[in-house]
Amino acid sequence: MCHDHSVTQTAPTNLADLLRTTAQARPTDVAFVDLASGVDTTWATLDASVDAMAAGLRRHGLAQGDRVALLLGNRIEFVATYLAVLRAGMVALPLNTGYTAHEVADLLRRSQARLLVADEATEATATSAAAELGTEVIVVGDPAYAALERAGHRADAPKLDAGEFDPESLAVLLFTSGTSGPSRGAMLSHRALLANIAQLLSIDPPPVLPDDVVLVVLPLFHVYALNAVLGIAVATGARSVLLPKFSPMTALDVVDAQGVTNIPAAPPVFVAWAAIPDLDHRLAGVRTFVSGAAPLSPAVFSAFADHAGHPVWEGYGLTEAAPVVSSTMVGRRPKPGCIGEPLPGVEVRLVDEDGSTSDDEDPGEIWVRGANLFSGYWPDGSGGPDADGWYATGDIAYRDDDGDLHLVDRRRDLVLVSGFNVYPFEVETVITGHPDVAEVAVVGIPNEQTGETVKAFVVPLPGTTVTREQVAALCESRLARFKCPTVIEIVDSLPHSSTGKIARARLREEPTRPR
Repeated sequence: MCHDHSVTQTAPTNLADLLRTTAQARPTDVAFVDLASGVDTTWATLDASVDAMAAGLRRHGLAQGDRVALLLGNRIEFVATYLAVLRAGMVALPLNTGYTAHEVADLLRRSQARLLVADEATEATATSAAAELGTEVIVVGDPAYAALERAGHRADAPKLDAGEFDPESLAVLLFTSGTSGPSRGAMLSHRALLANIAQLLSIDPPPVLPDDVVLVVLPLFHVYALNAVLGIAVATGARSVLLPKFSPMTALDVVDAQGVTNIPAAPPVFVAWAAIPDLDHRLAGVRTFVSGAAPLSPAVFSAFADHAGHPVWEGYGLTEAAPVVSSTMVGRRPKPGCIGEPLPGVEVRLVDEDGSTSDDEDPGEIWVRGANLFSGYWPDGSGGPDADGWYATGDIAYRDDDGDLHLVDRRRDLVLVSGFNVYPFEVETVITGHPDVAEVAVVGIPNEQTGETVKAFVVPLPGTTVTREQVAALCESRLARFKCPTVIEIVDSLPHSSTGKIARARLREEPTRPR
């Protein structure tokens, strides 16, 4: 089996080493099916392409440690460029393809990215974002992109020294939501990414087998897809089917046509499918369903299992853990509302408010320790694991009698829309940019389709008028769609705590009287 590399080589130190090993073991097997282009890519072809592009990036003037931003959809060029950036010793900065030019420019500025790789769908956003900063943009399909790979084939292309690579080198920079303040860049080393892949593959049986055909419906720019799907596929040699966009019936047709056996997804996929009749027939060839990125409601968990005739394995993770911490696959006990046991090699403590370990039945904050943890936040490594290696997640859980974890609360104010983090501070900052807004509070409210959605409470300045339409238009001009409030209430005042902070919990609990 291909997921044990220790037999064939020394332990990998660069995530792209996994590709080299798999390409040598199964060169002619199809690695990726790109539904957008209709092109299938073998492991040997991908490895050669990554080699050439890594050298091409060096020849282009980029150096080890430089940040390369990726604003790409689910396509083979994302895979090849991402692995080439890593093989070249550079740092990948995957960006949400739904971001506006304003958001992309902010992250390019903060990461000091040297290059932004886009595709035809994101070209306008990328060009607009990069213009004010002078960041170079290369678009897939343009001559400049093809030239990168061609340059790597030239005799004078810089050779990459694979011998001495520090696994603590930064591999990926992922900006993740803080709860009060701007997003922070979680610094993920090669060591952290490789550790989480090894931890996942040491579950018995592993979540992905070498003969699996995996549906990649999760966006590759999200840490879940980037490491727990793409990274696992590269490690095992499983075939990946890249789905550019999710539509419930089209995706089911793809599952059938491609012989998909393994579907890692976020709750909206299971919500959409749970209502489809004849689901057990449509998904007859699939042996593994995994849900992550956001809690799956018990009702959907049960409805899907009843319709599909298969349980959904659930897990818990966070960007800072590269990303998976626990899974119901560990103990093979799928239960609604359950996130299972910690992965092999990952330790979890539940810590109560006075800092001591809580009793199992009492909720406590999830603290995590393991080789999969990040190296702190960009750029100085602050906020990482403590001196003993523990990282406090801010998420609250309890353990049941089986030793399985159940989430009871999430990072105080974070809103999870279809598995994507939305932090109130950013939305509030945009809304308070309106000259007639005195105060605003943003909270998450339940939504059947997306798990949660964003709700904004807006207080106008005395003597002025602010409309819902004005607030909505302002948000749409500055924020990705999933961050935009779907419910806007204009109110006279907001509740505050004794220290003057807005009491968001009360806003979530009590219906506010609109004016």
